[in-house]
Amino acid sequence: MSGKHPTDRLTPIGDSTGCTVYYDDSRGTYHTWFDESQYEPVSTALLAAVSSVLGVEPMDLEPLSACVDPDALNDIFVHWRGDEPRVGDGSISFTFAQCGVTVHEDGEIVIDPETRESAAPG
Repeated sequence: MSGKHPTDRLTPIGDSTGCTVYYDDSRGTYHTWFDESQYEPVSTALLAAVSSVLGVEPMDLEPLSACVDPDALNDIFVHWRGDEPRVGDGSISFTFAQCGVTVHEDGEIVIDPETRESAAPG
């Protein structure tokens, strides 16, 4: 996978469909990196990672298109990860499967399942 893997603070917890998911105990978040050089779009990596974190099959998740346009998400990251120099740290955050999700321009996907609990009505 591309991007920087801060293995000094992350613990690998699983490898779902070639996508290693890491846990950050200090933040309670899960991390993975997508690799477009392997023709893996960010939308595919996101589905695999969230399903791994939640312990469900990807087909059991709500459609990603209910939260974000998967093609647009893939297109943005193809653009961001190009050879042109970039200024700043681009990222997109949204809620998917009742988890907070942030996709960073370096390929890192951060999943915060704590959002699940706070999203419950009540």
